[in-house]
Amino acid sequence: MAKYLLLKHYRGAPAPANDVPMDRWTPEEISAHVRYMGDFAGRLEKTGEFVDGQALAPEGAWVRYDGEGRPPVTDGPFAETKDLIAGWMIIDVDNYERAVELAGELSAAPGAGGKPIHEWLEVRPFLTAPPTITE
Repeated sequence: MAKYLLLKHYRGAPAPANDVPMDRWTPEEISAHVRYMGDFAGRLEKTGEFVDGQALAPEGAWVRYDGEGRPPVTDGPFAETKDLIAGWMIIDVDNYERAVELAGELSAAPGAGGKPIHEWLEVRPFLTAPPTITE
């Protein structure tokens, strides 16, 4: 088994698809979307493939170290970016192909009008062993 992080990038759907921003969805459409996510996670819990997941608020900031004795530097909120990471899910699956299959299914979560949103998901494997240096 290998662990993967599925990052839910809320970039909007491809233009011909269901490209309606979530702030224009009805309360029922939002509820259907959240229900789909919960049902998806519940199904993966039963197969042992779900590890954890969480939705994220749109607010946030970039933070970095700025030197000894200096406060961290922040930049944000990042409304200027075209990408918003709306949430994440950790799965533990047999192989990369299964991770991609599940990401594709998760991308079909309903949005406006109950149609799939074609949301972008980034599939990132967990680093299993530190890289080794050989001479």
